[in-house]
Amino acid sequence: MSVVRRLFLSAPYYQQAARRSSTSVEARVWTLKYKCRGLPKLSDFECKSEILPPCDDGDVIIAAEWLSVDPYMRYRIAMSKPCDVIVGSQVAKVIESRNADIPVGSYVLAYPGWRSHARVSKQHTHNPSTFTKLPDFGPIRRSAALGILGMTGNTAYFGFLELCSPKAGETVVVNAAAGAVGSAVCQIAKIKGCRVVAFAGGARKCDYVRSLGVDEVHDYKSEDIGAVLKAAAPDGVNCYFDNVGGDFTAAVVPHMAEYGRISLCGTISTYNKQRGEQTAPPLDPGWLIPKQIRTEGFIVTRWAPRWMEGIGQLAQWIQEGKLKYNETVIEGFDNMPEAFIGLFRGDNIGKTVVQF
Repeated sequence: MSVVRRLFLSAPYYQQAARRSSTSVEARVWTLKYKCRGLPKLSDFECKSEILPPCDDGDVIIAAEWLSVDPYMRYRIAMSKPCDVIVGSQVAKVIESRNADIPVGSYVLAYPGWRSHARVSKQHTHNPSTFTKLPDFGPIRRSAALGILGMTGNTAYFGFLELCSPKAGETVVVNAAAGAVGSAVCQIAKIKGCRVVAFAGGARKCDYVRSLGVDEVHDYKSEDIGAVLKAAAPDGVNCYFDNVGGDFTAAVVPHMAEYGRISLCGTISTYNKQRGEQTAPPLDPGWLIPKQIRTEGFIVTRWAPRWMEGIGQLAQWIQEGKLKYNETVIEGFDNMPEAFIGLFRGDNIGKTVVQF
């Protein structure tokens, strides 16, 4: 685990708010100012302040410690209206509580959006899909709950193992392999005895993926995907874990093996396209049907009843030294939009988190 990017630290807002009485906790909140057109801009976002109401029975007030930015937020922002709070998860500390099960000082994983502080009602503290009291991670930093020991890790774990059903010796292709999900998939595939051909953008990211122990790493920015796969997978690709979609996937599909499996996790190459902008269909039935290729998209909450199964196995692999993870850390709540936009510029290696 390493920190590869740091910006300036914002004021110790948590300390300021924590000293106030229970009736005057002030929260800073990032909202959508303008509808994003293409790649989001800093001017599309606006930070506002609000006073949180005091806790009722069963409620808690939390102060953000780590906040997540993820590509899926671009899709959610496209569905949002100006003044809506930007969605997202955070690791937070309970600073006020009227809930005996969640005392002051507890750390939680919650989904209040891009907020410095939030009041969480009793109704939501009892919903494990939106609010979880965190266990002691030991030497692993709590920010991992937003990444490898959270939604990101389980996306890789279930999305790859359940949909691709990999077998030892099979060839697996992973794109966006330096990202939080892709880098985990690469390593899980190696743990399962597969041969991994990974793609990332640029020398820095390719070097990082190479350090994970994959069999081949290629730079999609400078190499022809079809030519690479023709040489790297002459017998075809058995499993393809797709984080990118678009032209990349259109180039991979002709190289799939008979009875191949494709797990559709994300389409980051299309998230910033404007309405009406044409995108070539990457999944050509002319290739899928004759080769009997199984293709399936997913949302990770499908496996909510098995959530801790994935987290437990991922934690075990980390402790055994079989699974590495990386975090790009951006310091300061004021930098939430910059951290988010950086995802689409390819600034990050591994999971991007914002430290409050």
